[in-house]
Amino acid sequence: MRTTISLDDQLARQVRRAAAARGISVSAFIAKTLDDALKRREASEPPPFRLVTVRGLHARPGVDLDRPRALDELDDEARFGHGGR
Repeated sequence: MRTTISLDDQLARQVRRAAAARGISVSAFIAKTLDDALKRREASEPPPFRLVTVRGLHARPGVDLDRPRALDELDDEARFGHGGR
């Protein structure tokens, strides 16, 4: 595909120098650079998030994972002790 791009003068000089240093045309240099950049972006996408809620096969005894507030209660009881006010 043929297309036209606009580059500022400094960038155009850098592209011409880099292409000449590699012994390829400006067009081939730009195509290779874009291809590399797109592949790198695809490869650097973070892996899907995985939430680990328990170690091992089961939750701690007395922990109901359907009641997340129960974890807060257990932490509070462990930190501040049992009992009321």
